[in-house]
Amino acid sequence: MTRAALLVLADGRFPAGGHAHSGGVEPAVRAGRVRDARDLEAFCRGRLHTSGLTSAGLAAAAALGHDPAALDEAADARTPSPALRATARKLGRQMLRAARATWPGPELDALARAFPRGAHQPVVLGLAARAAGLGPQDAAHCVAYETVGGPATAAVRLLSLDPFQAAAVLARLAPEMDRVAERAARAARDGIDALPAASAPLLDITAEQHATWPVRLFAS
Repeated sequence: MTRAALLVLADGRFPAGGHAHSGGVEPAVRAGRVRDARDLEAFCRGRLHTSGLTSAGLAAAAALGHDPAALDEAADARTPSPALRATARKLGRQMLRAARATWPGPELDALARAFPRGAHQPVVLGLAARAAGLGPQDAAHCVAYETVGGPATAAVRLLSLDPFQAAAVLARLAPEMDRVAERAARAARDGIDALPAASAPLLDITAEQHATWPVRLFAS
């Protein structure tokens, strides 16, 4: 039953709004840094070990039962880009709506009252995992997968990339996703101050640029 809940939460069809976001790959494609499957793999690997690791730690800590308000502050401190902070809260709002409908419970209700404009998405995801009966490593795995799955899906549309090649990229990154999830879950057990704070300055810079584009395919 727990394994099935993990599949539901990690499913790209779960109505949490992620399909409208490219994870930073849209500006990377426009800048010429991502042109094919090899570039996409390098992009996803970099995102996984930086912002992905950081978000996975936050989600694992929320699933473990750490204070969501303190975790939201920690997420703010680890997200220097205003555009990415706004995106994280928008996605958190959508994730919370979906999670409350799927796994209703008092902790998710309390989070909605505390953050009417949305908490950071990894914090919400971790609390959703907790409501679904999942553990910290499960939550971290969900984040690790969506960290690379979102850009891979977006790249198929942006580059007319062969979907089989995109799936192969995800398969090659699977062992690294496992390691990131394990590292994130270990850190969460040591408390909020021990959570990863890996950064990706180029993603921050391009997110700010992308937010100013008058025409774009993805919201972020």
